[in-house]
Amino acid sequence: MRRSPRPVAGFTLIELMITIAIIAILASVALPNYRDYVTRSRIAEATSGLASKRVRLEAYYDNNRTYAGAPDCAEDTTTSASFTFSCSTASASAYTIEAVGKNTMAGFTYTIDQSNAKATSSVPSGWTSSTTCWVLSRGGSC
Repeated sequence: MRRSPRPVAGFTLIELMITIAIIAILASVALPNYRDYVTRSRIAEATSGLASKRVRLEAYYDNNRTYAGAPDCAEDTTTSASFTFSCSTASASAYTIEAVGKNTMAGFTYTIDQSNAKATSSVPSGWTSSTTCWVLSRGGSC
């Protein structure tokens, strides 16, 4: 009795092309979502830095009854990995703290003032700014 030769084990070209197409489709969805996730995580750096500076300014005001001369506003700027923080217009009764994005966060600007009014004054294209809150996601949600 004659036996037929054993077929060679492996993948056909069509199977490989289908696999590559599936991987490409998954990557085209996953990479933009991952970039948005990383950006949203870096926004927390700005909001926490602004909140921290605000607490220190309010503590200074409680002790001195003025914002003028506060150490957090006396320094020109403070920097972090993704944002540069600055205090502007510090007077006896008012201040504005600003976080301006740098590097991959360029285009983002967050502010807070003495009345705890939060604003997102500038964002990159595709994002929505807000004059009443800190924007935390691409859709403009706060």
